[in-house]
Amino acid sequence: MAARVIAEAGAPGEAGSKPILPYWPELVFGLIAFGIFYWVVKTKVVPKLEQAYAERTAAIEGGMAQAEEAQKQAEAAKSQYEAQLAEARAEAAQIREDARAQGATIIAESREEAGAEATRITDSAHKSIEAERQQAAVSLRSDVGRMSTDLASRIVGESLEDETRQRGIVERFLADLEAGQVTREKASAPQGGATPSAGASPAGTGS
Repeated sequence: MAARVIAEAGAPGEAGSKPILPYWPELVFGLIAFGIFYWVVKTKVVPKLEQAYAERTAAIEGGMAQAEEAQKQAEAAKSQYEAQLAEARAEAAQIREDARAQGATIIAESREEAGAEATRITDSAHKSIEAERQQAAVSLRSDVGRMSTDLASRIVGESLEDETRQRGIVERFLADLEAGQVTREKASAPQGGATPSAGASPAGTGS
């Protein structure tokens, strides 16, 4: 068609040349081909492009939504972490305070127990000392009684073999000794009486 149009247009000098007109069969064929192409593009290509665009848009929007959700979750996790950290710090402070209070209580109890133990040891020592003192007093009283019996036997000039008599004399002597009533005159009186007896004995022997 193009060659024919050019051939017809290229014949100069011909009188009454005709204007350039389209070749109708080719024009109709072109229109039909264009219509088919348009229909294919509209029904096949465009929907796919629109679908791809929509999917891409949805993917982008979904990614943005996911990013926002992830950001919200991160902020929530951060807030939860900060709350847990604050709670842990509070618990640590409470534990330190409890430990300090328990330490003070333990120290007070230890001091109280130490005081009680010291008191018990002191009381035990006092009781032991008192028992030893009483034992020493009993031993001393026994020794003093024996010595007093010997002394009284020498003073009186007679043997104190009788247990009852011996006990009575010893108790009376100890009572006088404790009261401070034993005097030198009381002890020397029997000695003065015993001397003549001793002197009389030789006299009697001589006679």
